[in-house]
Amino acid sequence: MNAFRFLGDMTHLFSVLVLLLKIYATKSCSGVSRKTQELYMLVFVARYLDLFTDYVSLYNSVMKMVFITSSAAIVWCMRRHPQVRRTYDKEQDTFRHAVLVAAAFLLALMFHDRFTFREICWAFSIYLEAVAILPQLVLLQRSRNVDNLTGQYVFFLGAYRAFYILNWIYRYFTEGHHSRWIPWLAGLVQTALYADFFYYYFLSWKNNVKLELPA
Repeated sequence: MNAFRFLGDMTHLFSVLVLLLKIYATKSCSGVSRKTQELYMLVFVARYLDLFTDYVSLYNSVMKMVFITSSAAIVWCMRRHPQVRRTYDKEQDTFRHAVLVAAAFLLALMFHDRFTFREICWAFSIYLEAVAILPQLVLLQRSRNVDNLTGQYVFFLGAYRAFYILNWIYRYFTEGHHSRWIPWLAGLVQTALYADFFYYYFLSWKNNVKLELPA
């Protein structure tokens, strides 16, 4: 554990809390991609298969449980909650996320550290997380006007990955050149996908205007 990883975990947690606040306070999931949320739920389930077999620390176990249960709660609300599900924009959220799942699975089969079930699932979760935000970004670009809470959710989600890249760099120089190329590469791809959003988020903050993305 180091400061960069802790900040990454906290910004990730804060992004989830912001999204839950939006859904529960407004009873609306307008502007939120259910497909992205389903992808994240799959990411966490695949990555944290060791939750009940390998104990690292109380902090580690709690964070794993929080991310699994919160992602499941968000998906449940968007699919089953009588008020929230009516606000879901199915016509705009049309990204074929099954393609991302298939591509991540194929990459995991071809590129992994060890050919074991858990390592394949871990690699799959890393590859899938790198592109899981795509349906959300496409939805925001189509709707153009981004409400404050949804914009903050995406911003903190991107910040989490940026902090994790700093965490890997720090560990590389302090832990005997510790490195695993799969999360490095996937993390860089994931952060790059946020670049355009970060640019317009910064402009809206600087000019104190509502966040709008180009079509």
